[in-house]
Amino acid sequence: MFPKIIPNISVDCVVFGFNITTKSLNVLLLNRYLESKESQEILVNDYVLTGYHALENETIDDTATRVLKELTGFDNLYKNQFKVFGDPNRLMNEKDIIWAENQNFNQRTITIAYYFLVKTHEVDIENNLHQPQWFPVNSLPELGFDHKLIINEAYADLKAKSLTEPIIFELLPNKFTVKELQEVYESILCIEIDNRNFRRKLLTKKYLIELDEKQVGVSKKPSKLFMFSKDIYQKIFKESYLISI
Repeated sequence: MFPKIIPNISVDCVVFGFNITTKSLNVLLLNRYLESKESQEILVNDYVLTGYHALENETIDDTATRVLKELTGFDNLYKNQFKVFGDPNRLMNEKDIIWAENQNFNQRTITIAYYFLVKTHEVDIENNLHQPQWFPVNSLPELGFDHKLIINEAYADLKAKSLTEPIIFELLPNKFTVKELQEVYESILCIEIDNRNFRRKLLTKKYLIELDEKQVGVSKKPSKLFMFSKDIYQKIFKESYLISI
């Protein structure tokens, strides 16, 4: 017997990924599409976060992990539960009402929101049954429900935490250049950073390990590669990461 869903409690997942090629912070979204059975008129055609109702036999964390694994294939990514959204009118937009009725959703649904950090290149979206798509966080398509608000709040939390915790390394390959690290900060914080100052400050951090390796397959002069050591970081920092930019 399959576990029952809790009809008015859901989890929505904001999946952030950084694209090294386009140098943009992206969000993974699903197309929400519905046609009229009678006339084939398009009733709903926009994008939403991935989410689902919680099941009676699982914790909210379990729900988030389950939803994430169905979407990305991963279940061990950085995740942060950042807010509960319970506005009585959060699903009362005309398109949302149509969708809720079609899917038998409870219109008074409370959602617990999480965000996840992934390495974009590791997510296989081409062979994904859900057909998710990456969109730049600063150039989002039309969104359903209150998902624009959820993304904005997740993004604000990510900005703050990127200055106090070493979570930014979750978005990078295991081996990266100083320039790539700088580009992630610039993308998240929407600022320009002075190259020399950034490099000078970063190279004093003992948890950044300089490798005896350089980039491969690049047309310009290859840069040195670095790794982030979580072990060294945890030994040195007990309270705050607080990088000065």
